[in-house]
Amino acid sequence: MAEAGGYILRIATEEWVDQVFDMAIYYTSTSRKWVPGQTLLFVHKTSLGDAFVGYGVIEAIREKDDLSEDERHMCEEHGWKRAIEFQYVKRFEKPLPIKETVLKGTKLRGRFLHGLQLGREQVDSIISRAESP
Repeated sequence: MAEAGGYILRIATEEWVDQVFDMAIYYTSTSRKWVPGQTLLFVHKTSLGDAFVGYGVIEAIREKDDLSEDERHMCEEHGWKRAIEFQYVKRFEKPLPIKETVLKGTKLRGRFLHGLQLGREQVDSIISRAESP
């Protein structure tokens, strides 16, 4: 299988959405072939349904043992195993509903979107659509 152009990460709560954009870090237990330079698209449930709310470009992946004591404690509390640190993150001005993207035909919704691998063209299409006026 070809290397992924990116992945979808579905963020469960508004508090965690804010944390991702404030700290440029995402804690997860999901295992994928994350690599620096890859783009991760963030999805959150909005009044319009599941929607893309932004994205980030991976800088580093750190396993739980490599995190600070506070971070390890937080990971243990939530069952997370690693932290994905981003070179940068960008929040879209308006959420882009999944049903208005190249993924509109997929039957995947909610938690089943989490960790979904995307091709580079799909990632670029979603970002371009979300950033267009």
